[in-house]
This record gives sequence, structure tokens and C-alpha cells, in this order.
Amino acid sequence: MKLNERSLAFYATCDSPADNAGFLYKRGERHTAYHRRWFVLKGNMLFYFEERESREPVGVIVLEGCTVELCDSAEEFAFAIRFGGAKSRTYMLAAESQAAMESWVKSLSRASFDYLRLVVRELEKQLEEMRWGLAGGCGGCRGSPSPWKPKPSGPAQSPERLPALPTVLPKENGCAVWNNAPGVDQPPDSSSCGGHDSEGNPRPPPLPPRRRASSSEAGSAGVATAASPSTFNRLHEQYGREVARLRQDWLERRLGARP
Repeated sequence: MKLNERSLAFYATCDSPADNAGFLYKRGERHTAYHRRWFVLKGNMLFYFEERESREPVGVIVLEGCTVELCDSAEEFAFAIRFGGAKSRTYMLAAESQAAMESWVKSLSRASFDYLRLVVRELEKQLEEMRWGLAGGCGGCRGSPSPWKPKPSGPAQSPERLPALPTVLPKENGCAVWNNAPGVDQPPDSSSCGGHDSEGNPRPPPLPPRRRASSSEAGSAGVATAASPSTFNRLHEQYGREVARLRQDWLERRLGARP
């Protein structure tokens, strides 16, 4: 980005908000006397004017590669802006009060892009740790998220194995038969004790066998089911004739009782 005096003067006096502004005493480069100047901090640029109402700055200090520190001086509340390098200039400044000096030192120390870069890296690190904590379910723990695995209480214990049920259970007379599932209705292994299989895993208790109908009951149920339509029709006709006869008798008695 190219800058010239006009663009710098416009940026220094435009309506954009300033990070800090106020009077400071600045020691001259050739003369050691302090002069009162109006300073305006915008971003990483520190402008200073002869007066508060001046329309053009006297100079500008680019706050990159520098340190801000307190120093001993004849003026009270003095601090310095030091740049690295043998021929770099050191700016000696002094505030009007202790509070003003602390405010300026803090704002000048945070004005460089190097400081902002460190802040961004720290915020990214904290954000990544928060994401890891949410993904791992441990609320801010460090490290990449990993699935939780229970620790075995004994030496090389395998998890409990249960018999897998079939996808579609076999049916008998339209009802699911659970004891027909593979591995469920099997006699217990007499070689092992304590309800465990050969590998030492606990065996689930077997389900009780389903009561099956005998051949005679099944035959009678089938006959009743097959004959149910004709039986219903015969009973309906029989009771229908009985009801009609009783109604006719009731009507005759009622007519005979009238004078």
C-alpha cells in the first residue's frame, strides 16, 4: 500500500474513531526539551499535532517492531517507544498524570500487528480446545477427541456376548416363536459350570419353552374353525324362528286382552 502526505493527513483528521487521543509531552530529536503535542492513535499509527485544532499532523510514528516501556527522565510520568536497530530512533514521551500514562502505555503496546497476530493465534487455540472438548465430551480437555473405551477390570476380559436374534423371527400359527431363535433354546453345556460358556463369558438364562397345542386340540380347533360359518347360519335361523314365534304369541295375547 502506497501512502503519501495527503492520505496520511486525511486519515489522521477523518471521522474514524481513534484508539486513544490526548496531550503528551514529546522530547525533540535535536533539542532535549519537551514540547506539548496533541497525539491521536489510530490502528498502528500514532499521529501528533502542534495543537488540538490543527488540520495536518506534524509527524507520525508507525508502531511496528517497537517496544513501549517506562523510563527515567526529568519529566514525570515518562515512557519511551524504542525500535530495534542501531540507528533507530527512540521517542521519549511523558503524560500529564499516572492514569494517562498507564492508558497510553497499554494502548501503544497493543497497537502493532504483531500483537494482534499473537492475540488471533491465542483465540484460535482456545477455540480449537473448546471444539475438542465438545467433540470429546470432556468440557475443555486438551487433545484430539477419541471414543471412550471402558477399562477392563481383569486381565484381558472380553465383553459379554449375547446371542444375536434373527432379523425375521419364525412364526407358528401367525405368532412369533421366540424359542425357535438360533442359540436360545439350547441345552446348557454340562462341561462348564457357573452359567458360563467355554470362553468364560456369562451365559444368558434360556427362555421358557412355548406351550404347544396337542394334535387333538389342534384338530378340534381346525374343525371348529372350518365349520364356523355354517354353524352360525344354522343357529341364526333357529333362534330367529323362536323369536318370531314368541313375538306372535305376545301379539295374540295382547289383542285378546282388549275389551
